[in-house]
Amino acid sequence: MYAIIRTGNRQYRAEVGATLDVERLPYDINHEFEITDVLLVGDGDNTVIGQPLVEGATVKVTVVDQFRGPKVVGLKYRQRTKYRVRYGHRHYYTRLRIDDITVN
Repeated sequence: MYAIIRTGNRQYRAEVGATLDVERLPYDINHEFEITDVLLVGDGDNTVIGQPLVEGATVKVTVVDQFRGPKVVGLKYRQRTKYRVRYGHRHYYTRLRIDDITVN
């Protein structure tokens, strides 16, 4: 069984036992909660597509980790003016473990 969920304005495929790295969520490690933005639920030949959400479907998840991604380096450059600016950015992520997918 799998589900397509929406969190942080992005969509992810969630399967029981899998881990997902999503944009930062304001929860502590080992916090359990439910995601109700379920767009699709599939189980073998049976597929339920929401319009826009599947009614009564929830995905139970547990926060495994809060971390930062790799550094992305940017560079601004203008020729013949000795103008060079180097900058970096590290994005914050939350690692979720999928515990259960339910459809009522």
